[in-house]
Amino acid sequence: MPTARIATISAPVSATMGSPMNRIAEGPFEVKLSPQPLHEEAVGLFGRMAIDKRFHGDLDAASRGEMLAGGTAVQGSAGYVAFEKVQGVLDGRRGSFLLLHRGVMDRGAADLSIDVVPDSGTEELLGLSGRMSIEVREGGAHFYRFEYALADGA
Repeated sequence: MPTARIATISAPVSATMGSPMNRIAEGPFEVKLSPQPLHEEAVGLFGRMAIDKRFHGDLDAASRGEMLAGGTAVQGSAGYVAFEKVQGVLDGRRGSFLLLHRGVMDRGAADLSIDVVPDSGTEELLGLSGRMSIEVREGGAHFYRFEYALADGA
């Protein structure tokens, strides 16, 4: 099962519903994926992973999440979905929010979207909307680019 490849695809992000994004946060992050048990009917069909991340830079935060991935008999074709709760400080504002991942690889061509779940922002991140892209550079270093907006326009 190609779960490691699925978790590290880099591709353009899709448009997020709502207002245009007027802020950008960027920086490195570390990610740890830990295999988790599946119910018996899914064994051999899917892979399930716990996600632990630590973001640095404009987003100083930690996240925890769950990923479900599936591959095919065709090399380079697979997909995954994931949710993660991010908690920390975004450009000086404290709070948490949820990210929804959808990744598809079609014979090696990647399509990845990582979007903020509407109305998931808390505390000083109320009204947060946005989308994130990830890049895995040579040597395996991970970087994020988070395009976002807040309901108050800040």
